[in-house]
Amino acid sequence: MKLHVSLEEISDGRLYKSNDMVKADSHGCKGCYKCCIDMGKSVILDPYDVYRLQQGIGKGLPGLLDEGLAELNVVDGVILPNIKMTGREKRCVFLNTDGRCSIHEARPGVCRLFPLGRYYENGDFLYFFQVNECGASGRSKVKVSKWIDTPDQGRNHDFICKWHALLDHLEKTVAGEEDSDRSKRLNLLMLETFYMQPYETEKDFYGQFEDRLSDFRIKIADIGII
Repeated sequence: MKLHVSLEEISDGRLYKSNDMVKADSHGCKGCYKCCIDMGKSVILDPYDVYRLQQGIGKGLPGLLDEGLAELNVVDGVILPNIKMTGREKRCVFLNTDGRCSIHEARPGVCRLFPLGRYYENGDFLYFFQVNECGASGRSKVKVSKWIDTPDQGRNHDFICKWHALLDHLEKTVAGEEDSDRSKRLNLLMLETFYMQPYETEKDFYGQFEDRLSDFRIKIADIGII
């Protein structure tokens, strides 16, 4: 999800690399789960999130949708899945009665980042700290890579860049497409290719993603959408 605001409004004015230290460590968020309620449609899932959830809880996107744990929404013209909020408090469906994440080991990338965000430029990205998002007191410095807690971060970084570039391209294509049926077809093809087809969780994710990306490019070229 793109934020249409200036960095000066929402950040500490710095951009961080993965090896930099940032004052984001909330020490396990003891007694607090504010970032797990009333988050609307913002916990958007990317293909690696779906792979990780399928690996961690045995449910791919079709299962998450069937059980009301995720939903589909339009984000900048592109149909993408997000984790649902539910109940009077609008709690994340994976927030347990103790106010803790029940899928912490498999939690989505958006959750791993918080309260950091990504600033994309020239096919790459850096991180920024959102100063008004986390209300925890006594935060301490932590290395960005440790905070994100994702294995093989070099390959993950490469995947995120490619995925962002693809979404950006799709957004521009849909925005310039006068035929709504073609836009819908493009969205459905993207969903089927990267989300609905189950991943082989015993195999490396990034190789599977590259195969699907190549397949997707061939298909959209064959049908003349892009």
